[in-house]
Amino acid sequence: MKRYTIFALGEIYHICNKSISNYNIFRKDVFSQRFLDICSYYSQKEGCKYSDFLRRKKIINFVNLLQIKDAKYKILSYCLMPDHYHLLVQASLSTDISTYIGKVENSYTRYYNLRNNRKGPLWQSSFRSTHIISNEQLLHVIRYIHLNPVTNGLVTDPRDWRYSSHHLYLHQVILDSLKFVSIKSVGVFEKFVLDNKDYQKRLRVIKSVLRDY
Repeated sequence: MKRYTIFALGEIYHICNKSISNYNIFRKDVFSQRFLDICSYYSQKEGCKYSDFLRRKKIINFVNLLQIKDAKYKILSYCLMPDHYHLLVQASLSTDISTYIGKVENSYTRYYNLRNNRKGPLWQSSFRSTHIISNEQLLHVIRYIHLNPVTNGLVTDPRDWRYSSHHLYLHQVILDSLKFVSIKSVGVFEKFVLDNKDYQKRLRVIKSVLRDY
């Protein structure tokens, strides 16, 4: 029997999903950027046409997914891997995270299929979610998300992975604005992440056995 998560207002959840047959659905910058734009679009409090959203984004030169004002669903951390994604989402003004993720995935599927002349589903299954219940767990999940490209051997330094929020955390102004993160020094945060790099690599085999991403 399928288990459904009951999302609560103000709570934080680690959301992830993987492409069907391990397709490299984020193999190009244009695909990754589209997914992040879709995440931004559907997180907004006020609705508008997607074309209007893109025009406004271009005008204000919006690049920071973590600092969308008045978002219904706040993205606190993210990482796009070639065949899957990680989002750390807070139910800020709405608890309907299932609908939010459904819209994001369905919209990206339509875009990807159109660009690649294909039909059919793009995701292996329904997304997986984990409720974050403590500050310690929150910090470890953020670190896990940011180290994913390193763990999978794509880069040796998380700063080199473009489609991750790690580089945003290394700006003091942005880190200060992330009220939920208890580490408030960029240097301390970077050390916190990098000190676990080798350990997380060693855990990769165990996590694959447990069917983690």
